[in-house]
Amino acid sequence: MPAQAYAGKECVCQLRRGICDQSCVQGMLDTPFYIACLKLTGRRCVVIGGGEIGLEKVDGLLACDGEVTLIAPEAEPALAEYAREGSIRWEQRPYAGPEDLDGTFMAIAATNDTDVNITVFEDAERRAMLVNIVDVPPLCNFILPAIVRMSPLAIAISTAGASPALAKRMKREIEAQFGEPYARLAVLLNEVRGWAKGTLPTYQDRKQFFEGIVNGESDPIALLREDGAGGEQAVRELIARAQDAHALQVS
Repeated sequence: MPAQAYAGKECVCQLRRGICDQSCVQGMLDTPFYIACLKLTGRRCVVIGGGEIGLEKVDGLLACDGEVTLIAPEAEPALAEYAREGSIRWEQRPYAGPEDLDGTFMAIAATNDTDVNITVFEDAERRAMLVNIVDVPPLCNFILPAIVRMSPLAIAISTAGASPALAKRMKREIEAQFGEPYARLAVLLNEVRGWAKGTLPTYQDRKQFFEGIVNGESDPIALLREDGAGGEQAVRELIARAQDAHALQVS
């Protein structure tokens, strides 16, 4: 929910205005967000709240190999099953305080208790941790964009909280436009990264090599769309010709 949707309703942020007057979100759309891809493998991630939204956040963290601890008195059946199978650790109780964030890289709160959400945010901020209180942008120091994921590709769409509905529409359109052929091309190009680093002496040389393949007269995406296995072979041949061309240049 965008923060503007709270106007005139009960305040849910740290300013505790009683009735939301939008003080906390003035200028939010002008905030420049630093976009980054986080490596979560082996990192402790805490999710507070065991409802449907908590499940959604846990699924996203598990997809990125995060080590997830769930803190909630009750949880969706799928979350309980994750705990039984050992995929997550479930501490079946309410949030207890800053000690729950010990050794934590990222905290996400998805509860319907304003006081708990504010406490989690303040505890995490004091520790300079990443924290996201779902649907309350003023209680976040990072936001979670809509993600189009086609391994190894990941495309993030953010409206800075202005309109999740627009982000979802963009996600559907991007999925339709940039589908499987782009992911397959990324894998094929990755296969020659070692060769490029060992053979092409400078960053600019490597950039020119790969851009020549991606943007060349023979479109690798078109080749992959036209024919599955045959398309992959055609792209490999395209890459091999580019490698041969480089060998001729230096010989």
